[in-house]
Amino acid sequence: MKFLLLLPLLVCLLSRAAGKIFGRCELAQVLKKAGLDGYRGYGLGDWICLAFHASHFDTAVVDHEADGSTSNGIFQINSRLWCEDYRHFAPNMCNMHCSDLLTSNINDDIICAMRIVQGYRGLGTW
Repeated sequence: MKFLLLLPLLVCLLSRAAGKIFGRCELAQVLKKAGLDGYRGYGLGDWICLAFHASHFDTAVVDHEADGSTSNGIFQINSRLWCEDYRHFAPNMCNMHCSDLLTSNINDDIICAMRIVQGYRGLGTW
């Protein structure tokens, strides 16, 4: 029983160890290579601004929201709609576990952000 109580802490610590804080130029190179510069009319500066204000370029950030959901990773993608946190029934529209957004590999974050920005609100979703 004690292990079950410590499991969220252990997951958090392990996720934190696997995260990365990007430099602005390094992140710009990754996002450009992934095709975000000009994607849906948003320039590289828009994506860098989003990542800075959402997480300060830190892939391991988890923000616990008032409604019980979490915002995760470099783009702070919310578990309410976009990823599975196994605590709430959610649509999981990016077909991924929220912890996948907390690693140094941000390819899945980028793919999910691209899906989110396809919605009618675009970057306004954030």
